[in-house]
Amino acid sequence: CAAPFIFYIKKKFLPLLNYVCVVFKVYCLSVMTLVAATYTVALRYTRTISSGDLYFSTTAVCIAEVIKLILSLGMLAKETSSLVRFKNTIVEHIFSSPKELLKLSVPSLVYAVQNNMAFIALSNLDAAVYQVTYQLKIPCTALCTVLMLSRSLSRLQWFSVFMLCGGVTLVQWRPAEATKVQVEQNPFIGFMAIAVAVLCSGFAGVYFEKVLKSSDTSLWVRNIQMYLSGILVTLIGVYINDGEKVLEKGFFFGYTPWVCLVVFLASVGGLYTSVVVKYTDNIMKGFSAAAAIVLSTVASVILFGLQITITFASGALLVCVSIYLYGLPKQDTSKVSRPNTNTDAELRQKLITV
Repeated sequence: CAAPFIFYIKKKFLPLLNYVCVVFKVYCLSVMTLVAATYTVALRYTRTISSGDLYFSTTAVCIAEVIKLILSLGMLAKETSSLVRFKNTIVEHIFSSPKELLKLSVPSLVYAVQNNMAFIALSNLDAAVYQVTYQLKIPCTALCTVLMLSRSLSRLQWFSVFMLCGGVTLVQWRPAEATKVQVEQNPFIGFMAIAVAVLCSGFAGVYFEKVLKSSDTSLWVRNIQMYLSGILVTLIGVYINDGEKVLEKGFFFGYTPWVCLVVFLASVGGLYTSVVVKYTDNIMKGFSAAAAIVLSTVASVILFGLQITITFASGALLVCVSIYLYGLPKQDTSKVSRPNTNTDAELRQKLITV
């Protein structure tokens, strides 16, 4: 008796639920784009223009992981809505699941390398150039998605991916130059750092997406597992790269309000990235981040005196067009209605047989 009522409810409220879902996805993608653009510009500022002693990038990456862990613990506590359930969840998925921690240590290590490469790249490349070039993670992610998740891309999507690569090539062919930078830069080192970050981003993102969508484990539990491993990995990185300097000058040497903003944006951006990976897909996450190019370019012109070249403008335009082409809906040609070849006599005979 309840079946017609349930059907009516679904028919009545399903469009509303779909609308809310779309609005939520757009919200997450928009916030992540703004955070990515602001993070890139702020990080560039702290590494090239900001006065004062230069902070240790390895400690900034480590602190960002700690903040992510704290925020994830808070979100898990809110999700469980009970101190007992929260404690049981932590014991079950953290202390009693060493294999899961080991599984999540893989993206932790790769993300740690990626985050450190971002500091190196933005010390040698302008924010706008970095944003455009960093979008090479999209074809890398697309390839990893096809290989690791057994998904397929349409011809138009592949075309947009190669168009994006062409746009990045134009940007790097004759990069735009900034006139207010106070440190010596090496564009080659910056590009190589981006190349490493791109490979790390593509693999780690798809790997984390596969782990998330292969089980019903809470997103915040997965984040806690990954950030615990991430803190350990980044602490090892601090010891190897800047151990002596940190002991001499202190862990928070060179920290300013701008550096604290960079760390905060890195933490929030990481959490929003995991939400987008959970509820959308990794490639769409990459293309949404590409929209930050426009914001980064405007900020670079104002803050760093960026001189935009024709090749840079052409490459950035190609990247934006590729974003639009990728976002076009797929045409499902797998289900094609076949023409009805039965004659009236054949149909009549079938009805008589029945």
